[in-house]
This record gives sequence, C-alpha cells and structure tokens, in this order.
Amino acid sequence: MNIPHLHDWNITPDEAIALQKRLAAQVIFDRPIDVNAVKFVAGVDVSVKENTSHAAVVVAKFPELTPVEIVTATQPTPFPYIPGLLTFREGPVLEEALSKLQVEPDVFIFDGMGRAHPRRIGIATHMGLWLNKPTIGCGKTLFVGRYIEPGNEKGAFEDLVHKNEVIGVILRTREGTKPVYISPGHLANLPTSIEMVMRCTPKYRLPEPIRMAHNAAGDFKPPEQLTLL
Repeated sequence: MNIPHLHDWNITPDEAIALQKRLAAQVIFDRPIDVNAVKFVAGVDVSVKENTSHAAVVVAKFPELTPVEIVTATQPTPFPYIPGLLTFREGPVLEEALSKLQVEPDVFIFDGMGRAHPRRIGIATHMGLWLNKPTIGCGKTLFVGRYIEPGNEKGAFEDLVHKNEVIGVILRTREGTKPVYISPGHLANLPTSIEMVMRCTPKYRLPEPIRMAHNAAGDFKPPEQLTLL
C-alpha cells in the first residue's frame, strides 16, 4: 500500500498532544462502513520487548476470515510509554509494516482505541488518517469513560460515555468472557464498527484478524511478508 507520510514521529510529548488536537478535527466518525462490500479486513497489533517494537498486520478474506497476507516490521521503540500517546510509540513501526501490504484491506481493526480516547484520537483513529480507510479500535481494557456492565449473552453491549459523549461501547463478543471496548476510528461509525467486530468474532473473545495479528506480532520471528493468495 502507498501510505502517505503525514507528519514526523520524532516529536516531544507536548508536541504530540498538540498534534493530536489538530488532527482530531479531521476525523470522520459518523460514516457507516458498507459491511456487505467488504472483501478484505486487516488486524493490526504491535508487541514491545526489550525496547524493540514488532508490528504485524494480517489481512483476511471477509466474511470467511481466512488469512491471505501477513506483513511484519521491527524497529527500536522510539517513544516512552505515556497513556494517550500510544500512536507515537507504535506509529513508526506500523507505518513500515503497512507499507509492505500487497493486498489492500477495506477495513482495519486495531488492537487499541479509536474515539475512546481523551482527545478522541486513539491509535485506530490516528492511523486511520494515514490510511484513509475505515478503521476500528478494539481495546481489551478500559482506557477512558464510564459504562454499565453489558448482559452476559454474546452481542450484548452498553454505551461507553466520556464527558457526556458516547465514545464507543463495551461489547460482549462471547458468552461468559470479559467484554471488549469498541470505538470507531476514522471513516466509520459506531453501529457498523460493532457489526464488523461481531462478524469477525465467530468463536473467541477477540476478532479473528486481531488474534492472528497478535500471534504474529508476539512471535518476533515470522517472515517480514507472506502472501497466501
């Protein structure tokens, strides 16, 4: 994929916050994803070990969810761990990995947040601006907001609210397991983000593309690029 380089990653935390505030104004978070037109969906994850970041992107056919391409990249971790600034820690290695893709996904699901962020620009939202594609945030733990616990049945959800604004949902993807936190990233809205995540989660707690990306990112040994078509 041709990924435009929108800004420098080598900035201070204060500069990063100011940049987030500017970029947040460009985000489109109320556009439905045409789920029935989706042919390929990507899962995106980054693992960090001993100050080395390893990114993985797994592209799967949709709705079959069979993998068709895996790309990875490894770089020194460039930015400290600061809550709310995850993109500046993971963005550079993700930019490298995403640029290797030969199969162009229609939707990207990130292991991280979208609008469920104090400045409404989590990693799924921020990288969505780079990709100019629909993106969805799927977080495993609460970052910001309040909610009531959803029902125990698969597909149950409740609004995630921050400063009187619905920024996402807490979604039960599998009966009897912990829910996940779903929020639109860019070029997506909340209802179709929920629909995409549920259609990508037939068995386990996490969407299948995220599960595959997590395994590839955590391995630190997969090939840099593997096309399975």
